[in-house]
Amino acid sequence: QEQLVESGGGLVQPGGSLRLSCAASGFSLDVYSIGWFRQAPGKKREGVSCIAVMDNSTYYADSVKGRFTISRDNAQNTVYLQMNSLKPEDPAVYYCATAGPSHWLTMPLEGYEYSIWGQGTQVTVSL
Repeated sequence: QEQLVESGGGLVQPGGSLRLSCAASGFSLDVYSIGWFRQAPGKKREGVSCIAVMDNSTYYADSVKGRFTISRDNAQNTVYLQMNSLKPEDPAVYYCATAGPSHWLTMPLEGYEYSIWGQGTQVTVSL
């Protein structure tokens, strides 16, 4: 069964850092584009970042550019989201997702092309 599992969330002070992990089971991530999304209570789901299949192009929402970095480690079958300089507006449940093998995403930060989602990991930013 194809599955994504997120980890690494937690409580951090403003300005702090967290690294989220998205581990795949049942398939190899190296031929998949992987996106990170987040949803805060009462807000719409927001595309945060994506690393594309084939050329590893990366995409970021304007709200996280310069602070977040997405990367993949094929040996670990894991995609990471390094989050630095966390702000009070960053708390949410963060999800990773994929659209299927070798699927070229036309809108990498829109969720409608993604078909496999993880269960999410909570990120809290507070003093």
